[in-house]
Amino acid sequence: MAILESERATQTGRGPMLLRDDTRFAQGRIAIFQYITVAVFLFLLSGFWMLQVHGHEAASQAAERNRIKTVPLIAPRGKILDRDGRVIVDNQPAFSVMLSRENLRMEHIDVIAAGLNLDADDIRTRLKRFASRPKYYPLILKQDLDPSELAFVESHRDRNTFPELELEQSPRRLYPRGGLAGHVIGYVGEVSDQELNSAEFAKYTQGDFVGQAGLERQYNDLLKGVDGQKRVVVDSLGRERPLDQSGTSDKEATPGQTLQLSLDLDLQAVAELSLEGKIGAVVALDPRNGEVLAMASRPSYDPNAFEGGIGRQQWKDLMANPDKPMMNRAIQEQSAPGSTYKPFVSLAGLETGTLDPGYTVHCNGGATFFGHYYHCDLHTGHGTLDLHRAIVHSCDVYFYTVGNRIGVDNIAKYAEMAGLGRKTGVDLPGEAEGLVPSTRWKVRTMHEKWYAGDTISVAVGQGQVLVTPVQLAAAVGGLSEGGVWYRPHLVKGERVEPRQDDLNPDDVSTIISAMCGVVNEGGTGAPAQIPGIEVCGKTGTAQRVSLDLRKSGKLGDEGKDNAWFVGFAPRQNPEIVVAALIEGGGWGASTSPTVRDVIKAYFDKKARLSKPLPQTALLSRPR
Repeated sequence: MAILESERATQTGRGPMLLRDDTRFAQGRIAIFQYITVAVFLFLLSGFWMLQVHGHEAASQAAERNRIKTVPLIAPRGKILDRDGRVIVDNQPAFSVMLSRENLRMEHIDVIAAGLNLDADDIRTRLKRFASRPKYYPLILKQDLDPSELAFVESHRDRNTFPELELEQSPRRLYPRGGLAGHVIGYVGEVSDQELNSAEFAKYTQGDFVGQAGLERQYNDLLKGVDGQKRVVVDSLGRERPLDQSGTSDKEATPGQTLQLSLDLDLQAVAELSLEGKIGAVVALDPRNGEVLAMASRPSYDPNAFEGGIGRQQWKDLMANPDKPMMNRAIQEQSAPGSTYKPFVSLAGLETGTLDPGYTVHCNGGATFFGHYYHCDLHTGHGTLDLHRAIVHSCDVYFYTVGNRIGVDNIAKYAEMAGLGRKTGVDLPGEAEGLVPSTRWKVRTMHEKWYAGDTISVAVGQGQVLVTPVQLAAAVGGLSEGGVWYRPHLVKGERVEPRQDDLNPDDVSTIISAMCGVVNEGGTGAPAQIPGIEVCGKTGTAQRVSLDLRKSGKLGDEGKDNAWFVGFAPRQNPEIVVAALIEGGGWGASTSPTVRDVIKAYFDKKARLSKPLPQTALLSRPR
């Protein structure tokens, strides 16, 4: 048998040596498998060691983050008060819904949008904006939920339905109804990507709510306050429970500072009522310090509509409105001042010695200058007038004549001295500059020389002259003070250094006397009279289109002139100056009652407050 096996091995070519090689090969494979098994075991063992020992603290922190959530506490913005301490803007508690991006399911977006009356595409767009921020930072979907929206969130915010929804209580800005002082106050909204790229909002991040217009924007850093945070435990169902002990990372929100304005709510209400149904603006200042007592612009908007975010279509409608309700006409409407410019033309003539108060001109309804015939506002003519009567009756022919003698550069010098043609510096964003034309201005901007004929229109506040209502109020206020000009401002008690120019008191007195005659000597501003109060002022009627275009009848009401009136009272030591513009109002005299009502409200309130309380009232007052 052994011989046969040996023969078979010999026949197959395998001998004893080959058998020993197969055994070694099998043993080697078993050893390699054992080594691999040991290596895998050591790898798993080291992993467990890293996780359980070395990485214990990090793992614990991750687990804690899953269990404990940080919730932002939005700081209430500071209150805004009027000059008497009455609250204009306050806060009230409201509910906001936030979107937890850690738990977000994109298929839920459409249903959530429908339940919250939002646009689903808007939510997706905002999610893209927030993509660079950590996912644990929630996205505010909507503020100030109404009862139906609140019920929707309450019934759906759990782990099984919409785990991404979170409900928080936060302060809501409460503005006066009807848009009272809306343009002055402004509104609050979410900071945009464009704003984040500006220096003004460099310290803010996506999702922050900041002032977007008016005082809310101008004093945003003062009003905003500092947000806080709190930590809450989240259970397995996604419900929030307070921690047993407050953690070291808890931080109370710090409310914003209170801002007290120079605005008088009583005067503001009168100014806004006087513009009801009209397009225009009213500005009332204290010429003794530059405080803004009232500032109204119509049409207006309701800042409350912006709380919680305004809808895309609503914003488009506001932007497309031809009456421009978002525009603060008090500081942004640049219009030709018409005859309200004549006191400054007179000042230029008197101060340069090119005009004498006794100089007379005969007006027969118009005059020809440089081959062109210019009409007067009174086509039958004013007869022969000196400077006083020319201002009282607003004779254009007189000012065509004296303006041609004075020259545009002298007019520009004194108009700019009064503050026209440049921003007043009022503490509101977006103020317009206006324009005072001169030979230098025309060469620089139009690359043309100034022609003498150009001065004729400028002398009556037409041509290229543009002013804003706040500019005109500040300019006339400084003139009434004898050449002491204060920067208009809206914060009560702010110390403002005046700019004083050395004007001849006789020249100023001549102009002031004529402006008082406008109201009290049968002039164009007679409707502004107030018994017992000497009101001084000047009317202005400014063309918006050429006479030929207006006569064509193609424009309708759009072709009507703008109506101006600026007045102050009393004549000696004036306390209030008011400028009013009504677009398409026609004759400037039609604006006189608007100014009269505001001035009268000021003095009526002053008289009421100066009366001593009855003895019975004094006895009943709490001590």
